[in-house]
Amino acid sequence: MNSTLDGNQSSHSFCLLAFGYLETVNFCLLEVLIIVFLSVLIISGNIIVIFVFHCAPLLNHHTTSYFIQTMAYADLLVGVSCLVPSLSLLHYPLPVEESLTCQVFGFVVSVLKSVSMASLACISIDRYIAITKPLTYNTLVTPWRLRLCIFLIWLYSTLVFLPSFFHWGKPGYHGDVFQWCAESWHTDPYFTLFIVMMLYAPAALIVCFTYFNIFRICQQHTKEINERQARFSSQSGETGEVQACSDKRYAMVLFRITSVFYILWLPYIIYFLLESSTGHSSRSASFLTTWLAISNSFCNCVIYGLSNSVFQRGLKRLSGAMCTSCASQMVAKDPYTVRSKGPLNGFHV
Repeated sequence: MNSTLDGNQSSHSFCLLAFGYLETVNFCLLEVLIIVFLSVLIISGNIIVIFVFHCAPLLNHHTTSYFIQTMAYADLLVGVSCLVPSLSLLHYPLPVEESLTCQVFGFVVSVLKSVSMASLACISIDRYIAITKPLTYNTLVTPWRLRLCIFLIWLYSTLVFLPSFFHWGKPGYHGDVFQWCAESWHTDPYFTLFIVMMLYAPAALIVCFTYFNIFRICQQHTKEINERQARFSSQSGETGEVQACSDKRYAMVLFRITSVFYILWLPYIIYFLLESSTGHSSRSASFLTTWLAISNSFCNCVIYGLSNSVFQRGLKRLSGAMCTSCASQMVAKDPYTVRSKGPLNGFHV
């Protein structure tokens, strides 16, 4: 009788979303579709961002480009890492045992998302210094200090989640697609509080403080410039207004990215705190909140692409260069066909 029950349980795949299981397939169809779809979007979107930054020199004039590229690389690694649980759900054999795989996967994704969160906090600090201390900004923020800051971000993110390997607690629900992580690796309220106090709360407070003061200072500068312009109608006043508006617009772009990040991560953080403190868990809630938070790795690309005009011009140049190279390859492969078609396809030989 027990062997019959064990056989029935083993014939069914372990699925966090029970309604995602179909009798006709031996894997979690809905979970695989969600994970693979998000992974493809994250990988393709961040590859485009990285290529545009390398092809558009104007984007590198802002010191924030260092942090944005760091976020892009971290998000790209998130997308690549998310292919691991999809292979597990499709019952591909894992090179190591499941318990170690899910612990490493949960740790890696937690560190990568922590890098994104810390980078957003550093971007807000950078913009705050640029607005409050414009004359000494270039001496305070140097390329060497930026590289050191990025190194410390990676080091700090790794150290925050490192205790999870010493059985202190669970860093998140990213590895719960593996059965061992979902059933045998439990959260610890003290470790959850440690993560909140060392990462989530400081990053959120820094972002709120800096952007509140940035917009307040920009508003004051705009008001003062308008008053001067109305009084003296000087040319210097118009230039200062353009500068103040451009600083505010760029800060608004970064604020949108930060806002979307915390909006998508808020359900995950709330569930993480509630589950750790009360002990009541829901597999569907953990899966949906976790992958909603991970989807932010793609949303960053979309927001930056829609909000930054320099990025849009760089993307157009990149797409134009790709089209030109494709056209030249077509001409090289079959010049006779291209000549015969003439200007209809836009090629002239």
